[in-house]
Amino acid sequence: MLKQRVFWEVTVVLLLSHYLTSIQAQEWSQYGGPGGQQYTELSQINKDNLSSLQQAWEFRTGDLNQGFAHKAYSFQATPIFWNNTLYVSTSANWVLAVNATTGEELWRFDPELPKDIGYSESASRGVSIWHGEAEVCPSRIFLGTLIGEVYALDALTGVPCADFGDKGRVDMSIGVGNVDIGEYGITSPAAILGNQLIVGSAIGDNRAVELERGMVRALDARTGAINWLWDPIPRSNAEANYSSWENDSGKITGAANVWPPLSVDAERDLVFASTGSPSPDFYGGERLGDNNYANSLVALDGTTGRVVWQQQLVHHDIWDYDIPSQPTLTELRINGESLPAVMVVTKTGMLFAFHRDSGEPLYEIIEKAVPASDVPGERASPTQPFSSLPALSDQSALSEEDAFGIAWLDKRSCARVLRNMRSEGIFTAPSLQGTVMNPSYAGGSNWGGVAIDPQRQIAVANVNQIPSLVRLIPRDQLDAERANGSLDGWDISRQTGTPYYMARRIFLSSLGLPCTKPPWGKLVAMDMTAGEILWDIPLGTIRDVAPAAVPNFNWGVPGMGGPLLTASGLIVIGAAAEKVIRIFDTSNGDELWSERLPAAPLASPMSYEVDGEQYIAFVAGGHDQFGLERGDYLLSYKLK
Repeated sequence: MLKQRVFWEVTVVLLLSHYLTSIQAQEWSQYGGPGGQQYTELSQINKDNLSSLQQAWEFRTGDLNQGFAHKAYSFQATPIFWNNTLYVSTSANWVLAVNATTGEELWRFDPELPKDIGYSESASRGVSIWHGEAEVCPSRIFLGTLIGEVYALDALTGVPCADFGDKGRVDMSIGVGNVDIGEYGITSPAAILGNQLIVGSAIGDNRAVELERGMVRALDARTGAINWLWDPIPRSNAEANYSSWENDSGKITGAANVWPPLSVDAERDLVFASTGSPSPDFYGGERLGDNNYANSLVALDGTTGRVVWQQQLVHHDIWDYDIPSQPTLTELRINGESLPAVMVVTKTGMLFAFHRDSGEPLYEIIEKAVPASDVPGERASPTQPFSSLPALSDQSALSEEDAFGIAWLDKRSCARVLRNMRSEGIFTAPSLQGTVMNPSYAGGSNWGGVAIDPQRQIAVANVNQIPSLVRLIPRDQLDAERANGSLDGWDISRQTGTPYYMARRIFLSSLGLPCTKPPWGKLVAMDMTAGEILWDIPLGTIRDVAPAAVPNFNWGVPGMGGPLLTASGLIVIGAAAEKVIRIFDTSNGDELWSERLPAAPLASPMSYEVDGEQYIAFVAGGHDQFGLERGDYLLSYKLK
């Protein structure tokens, strides 16, 4: 009898496990999918039937940034799926609910952002959904806005939930210090952990030393009350790591905020957060020391917000090398053992993986000596952590011989810049003469993150490979520099509270193409069991970024957004600065399918299933900062 009971108990567990896996495959109810893996168990769409893949429907949001006086435009959202509905947010923070099989609009919500102010960000990467016991809105869509609000909306109607905060709204800009409206916002969807909403923030860079505090806060999903908060910068000597902020600089420094999506491990009651750089990004003389917990992967206790473990991946950041990606939760098979892992890719072009329980590196991290700073008042960290996994992007020192150009004059002007700039490879400190950053402050990898195929143990990341230039300018010299034209085409930031202005730009020629040899954007796959790069290919052609007279070379182009991996061994990705969506073979990087779109899809795709049919959905909206045509498209594809 005991054996029979055990048999039925095991059978029920296996059936339940299969059922839950099936539900997981059919639904994409959180940003990045389960664990932020950017992976779907769905396999109906495969290598053998891609010739039958076609557009199922097209939806236009209507948001093309009309009416905003001082806000750039982008469309970076990844939809989530529930109840045969896709939910997506736009650059103006509209939320739209769309029928997942027909593309018909079900409802929309507009938080009515002010249009006459400046905004440091244009992104809204998506929304979150929560289900629970509540008198109103038992299923809620949560939206973060560019002025720091969180809205709770009824998932069926789009009406604000009256019992959440103030009539459906909580102002997250309260309690973070003095706020410049439009400079403090929420660009990535919050994470859901039980009945809690875990919220980060985006803070405008390089304005000053004393900026808004980059706190992570847990809100009650029903009421909006704050359950706990965690500040990445320790504010008193009673806190751990306060000594890594010399001269009491932890008391005044701002930012170190968590602007990418967070991830949660409900079983372990852990929140995983990728923190950014402290303010300002390119000069740290007012915050000497390693500056923990900035530029770190941090595991927080989901009930209290207490730090469980942390790994700093950039010491004393003076390059804007935020940890930009959502932590990816998976199981890695290393030396024959399956281990619970959390992975991140970085702007430095490195991939790191840690044990979820302890934070122990699963691949060795090596502290290597890096160039010192020659800027008065600055003291760069003498070493930086390097992953023992192969770098995803170039990190080398660049010389005149590395200059690239379509024409001879173009190449010569690029070489002249390299001749006069400081260039000693990755982590070359910003300087008064000017420094070549390789990788640039945009990466390497950025918010597109790393996707993982847990069965094949293959990780895939979109990687930029285009350097940038950075200069620090003494305050009394800025006017003269502007007058002689040496700062034409540079972005200049004030860095109030420091002795220097900062100027930076992407390293482009007069034709608008990078000054270093291609590829300028890549798709890279890592075999996580072997710890080796499996393949590395250019991503995108120069068709939409080069002058019309230049041939359409397949040189790879920079971009933003990440890949979607499928159980059938496919990689679906837009991400490049080109009006194209592509599908590759996960095993070897071969391009299997592509389609021209009305706008560039600089966002990450997702997949869902309805009535036995698999769909792939993504947005195509271009990006002002890449000089790409605006679009407002939500597109869904399926087999004929």
